[in-house]
Amino acid sequence: MYEYIIGEITKITPKYIVVENNGIGYILIVANPYSFKLGEKIKVYTYQYIREQINDLYGFKEEASKTLFIKLISVSGIGPKSALSILASGNVDRIAEAIEARDDSYLKKFPGIGPKAAQQIILDLKGKISFDEVSVVAGASQKMNDVEEALISLGYAKKDIQKTLGKLDSSKEVGDIIKDALRLLTK
Repeated sequence: MYEYIIGEITKITPKYIVVENNGIGYILIVANPYSFKLGEKIKVYTYQYIREQINDLYGFKEEASKTLFIKLISVSGIGPKSALSILASGNVDRIAEAIEARDDSYLKKFPGIGPKAAQQIILDLKGKISFDEVSVVAGASQKMNDVEEALISLGYAKKDIQKTLGKLDSSKEVGDIIKDALRLLTK
């Protein structure tokens, strides 16, 4: 099982991307392949899906998306394809809110999700999606994206920033995280 892969995006297709890490190209099935950039060095969270004749590796930009994906495929009748279509079309926090609010009309708007599937998602997941688990991860991820953008605008190299981000405490305020990053980058 892989938690994530850090590497360079070497190929983008309508269904998947290829991330090269140490000379190995990993095919990662993702929700929105064209939201990635060719040649970009990135950290992609992964989930390996193994069934009878299937051994697929799914990729996600944020850990919150991966968490929701795993919860969605645990629902009877919802497979990886349907879960990806939900993630491709919606916001993780909004999807979690819809499940908690029993808003089946929101869930039915996703491709492949009819009334029965929407009700099954609500039945199986209501009360089981921790907003802390989804929102805090999404919030921390957004903070780190903000920090990265600030450091890029200050002229730091993306590879140096990537090395530094893993050493920072994402529970702090963005301004404090940037200060910590600058201290590490100027050493």
